[in-house]
Amino acid sequence: MGLVLDACPSFGPVWQAFLNSWNEEVDDLPLYLALSDLARHLIGLEERSEIAVLLATFRVVERWHSEGDEYVREAATVGLLEDLQNLHLHTVTEPEQFRKYLGPVSERWWDKLYRFWQHGELLRDDRL
Repeated sequence: MGLVLDACPSFGPVWQAFLNSWNEEVDDLPLYLALSDLARHLIGLEERSEIAVLLATFRVVERWHSEGDEYVREAATVGLLEDLQNLHLHTVTEPEQFRKYLGPVSERWWDKLYRFWQHGELLRDDRL
């Protein structure tokens, strides 16, 4: 999360609250819940048109997808992108508003998520 906090300092208090909530699980943090918090935070940034922060944060997401291990890539997809596509998290924004921030690898996973939910296509990494 260090890279995200560098790109998006306003997420710091949310991250700290998450750590405080899970202080007894420090070796086994439920990071998917933190990624859900990040998705909500990013939606708020989009609502406020904080484009520079969104661009910087999605550069980190692209790094997760292109440089991360299998767990990191899956978490970036299922933990973050899938939440950003969740219509229930949006009130004044829409999921597709985030496409413009995605790098090429993240955009590929964004589209795979849509195909998974619409057509049951398996989510697998074509690089393997």
